[in-house]
Amino acid sequence: MIDWGSLARAIHILSVVVWIGGVSLVTTALLPAMKGRPIEQWMREFDDAERRFAPQARVAVLLVLVSGLYMLYAYDLWGRFVDPRFWWMHLMVAVWLVFAMLLFVVEPLTIRHARRKGRQAPSRAALTRLLWIHRVLLALSLTAIFAAVGGSHGLF
Repeated sequence: MIDWGSLARAIHILSVVVWIGGVSLVTTALLPAMKGRPIEQWMREFDDAERRFAPQARVAVLLVLVSGLYMLYAYDLWGRFVDPRFWWMHLMVAVWLVFAMLLFVVEPLTIRHARRKGRQAPSRAALTRLLWIHRVLLALSLTAIFAAVGGSHGLF
């Protein structure tokens, strides 16, 4: 018989690895490598990478949601949200919400809209802000992962 809770946990972890692993690659390797290039080339390469990674990230983020909700239900973990000892669960949800808003609301309304309108290349300062935003999101994501693993195994 299938242990659905264990399956949900495996899907959850695998999805987080795909999602945050991709964010890490973009933040620590792809964006810094492009920074010295002309802005038009930088944006073209970023758009190409984003077009390939965004669908994967969307699927992973949705799988994290579904598997996380299933685990909350299956293991009756809802009460942890009112217990301060499980602060890391709030952090996981907050990181998920930020990324979900970016992937499903901000990106479609801004980047796709700008593509359709034949946008101008952004300024170098805007590209630098994009890199810093990625760095902050990656740091929050890695903190949430560390806290969730540590918290779920009694570290906190």
